Amino acid sequence: MMPVHTHAFQPILSMPSGQVVAYEALLRGPGGEPPGHVLDQVAPEDLAAFDGTAAESALVLAASLGLSCRLHLNFMPRTLQTCGQVLDRVLETAHRLGLRKEQLVVEVMERGAVEDLEAFTSFMNACKAQGVSTSIDDFGAGTSGLNLLADFQPDLVKLDMTLITRIQENGPRQAIVRAVSQVCVDLGIDLLAEGVETPGEYNWLASEGVELYQGFLFARPGFRSLPQVSLVDWQTIHAPGLAR
Repeated sequence: MMPVHTHAFQPILSMPSGQVVAYEALLRGPGGEPPGHVLDQVAPEDLAAFDGTAAESALVLAASLGLSCRLHLNFMPRTLQTCGQVLDRVLETAHRLGLRKEQLVVEVMERGAVEDLEAFTSFMNACKAQGVSTSIDDFGAGTSGLNLLADFQPDLVKLDMTLITRIQENGPRQAIVRAVSQVCVDLGIDLLAEGVETPGEYNWLASEGVELYQGFLFARPGFRSLPQVSLVDWQTIHAPGLAR
């Protein structure tokens, strides 16, 4: 039996306009418990099936909340082995709910992608063939990210929070982010900074041309809700005078 679960949603913004362009669906327990609380109740052999079930329930909840932009869905590495079945279920659910496949973004962690490159490539190519966007999450947390981009080019790369934290004070991290940013430009990949928590981090990233953001500085995940972000309020409270 699959554990009872639900989702929180965290907005992804395009700056400096402050437009919410997507939400990431984050697994939660029925009382807001973290993902580990839910996943600990799933047998290892059932993780792939649960991944598909969780993605479908995220779609149902997002549609009921009036989702009109994109929705990021996270998938575990084990799910890549059954990519066709899971993807078909997700697309069928989206169609039934009146969501367009162009609204879906499939995310896989960098570490999981590198551990089984063949399965990852197969899964992502299946998404692209169906018109579903692809994303590598936590980019920079592993050790083979740039090699991964040589073999497969996703639509989006999400910089890991470990690279973002206090980046305005860390020269080596700045050099790494600049290099990744240039690679993404050359390969036609969008770059998103996740885990942005301070105006200082945002200011440095914005000065380097990063346009997509996710993090507590802008909005925390909304439990069973789609949080809105007021750019005016954000600038006044978090970073006065930041408008460009």
